[in-house]
Amino acid sequence: MIPPALEPDAPGRPPEPSLADPCDAREPAGERLHGGGPGPGLDVFLSGRVFMDMIFTGLPGLPPPGTEIVTDGLGSAPGGVANIAVAMSRLGLRVGLAAPFGDDMFGAYLWRTLAEQEGVDLRASRRVPGWSTPVTVSMAYDSDRSMVTFARPVPPQAEEPPGGAPPDARACFIDVDRPVPAWAAGARERGALIFADLGWDPTGAWSAEVLDRLAHVDVFLPNAAEAMAYTRTADPASAAEALAERAPVVVVKCGADGAIALDRTTGERAQAPALPVRALDATGAGDVFAAGFVFGTLAGLPLTERLRFANLCAGLSVRHRSGSLGSPCWGEIAAFGESGEVPDSVLADYAFVIPFVPEMAENSVVRAEPTLRTER
Repeated sequence: MIPPALEPDAPGRPPEPSLADPCDAREPAGERLHGGGPGPGLDVFLSGRVFMDMIFTGLPGLPPPGTEIVTDGLGSAPGGVANIAVAMSRLGLRVGLAAPFGDDMFGAYLWRTLAEQEGVDLRASRRVPGWSTPVTVSMAYDSDRSMVTFARPVPPQAEEPPGGAPPDARACFIDVDRPVPAWAAGARERGALIFADLGWDPTGAWSAEVLDRLAHVDVFLPNAAEAMAYTRTADPASAAEALAERAPVVVVKCGADGAIALDRTTGERAQAPALPVRALDATGAGDVFAAGFVFGTLAGLPLTERLRFANLCAGLSVRHRSGSLGSPCWGEIAAFGESGEVPDSVLADYAFVIPFVPEMAENSVVRAEPTLRTER
């Protein structure tokens, strides 16, 4: 329920999400992932912080001190942990999220967008009285982006799922920037796979204590810069080798250079190039990649195909503005082969995706637009 001060007729109300399903081909992935049945509980449960992302695009670069740049694009969308929650939901995974939401107008907008537009289960989330929604400004330029973030500390009790335990799920997604929560360890004991990522360390310490937390993780998905910094290695391949001694499956995201992965439980090693498309906005691409890798893992795909599917999802997302709302639906995945953007020799590597595309997706492509956008 929206707090009274943020009802639609209140002054200073947030922008209204459309609340129409942006993926008209969205359907639970249970039949494709569980051998004909929906399976118990959720597919994925995750916790973290949701940010209000304000994304400037079309920039020639960052403005030097004392100057101003006028750009042609501005988007707003749920960010932070919402990037991966939305991306997984759009693939048909049943996603539950535990996150604190501010009781300001941004918090109301984010709650409605995730729950009503994107189909994310927020029963384990809560609104925090008097707490301001974190905000990130992302400036996209030259196929990359820089960011500025405002965030106040969250009361500790507001970051744990109500009751201290998450609903049953096949997988959980956590950040190892902080100690592994007790609920995640409990979920792993009950058979859930634990996927983990982490953020940039602004202190520059890159503490080995973070890597010690991988003892509680099944799949670790850092980007190349983070992986090399934490392992004190000089290249992504060496970083992956070092991390594979700590987690059963390690995936190092290398941006435009694709990704590499090691699975010490099966002995598989894989490397896959990025999708060869023109990038407009890389905001959230790493999270969309992770969502694709989670889907491929739950689908039981070989390591190379998991990497390719993750690269496919990430590659489709960077062609659009607005971070989480740029993550692909099955309609866009189905239509990509007809777009002519890449040669048939490249498309052949993605033929394994066809059995997972819902029938209703083949004739429809629907995309949510950013809340704000201007064109010159």
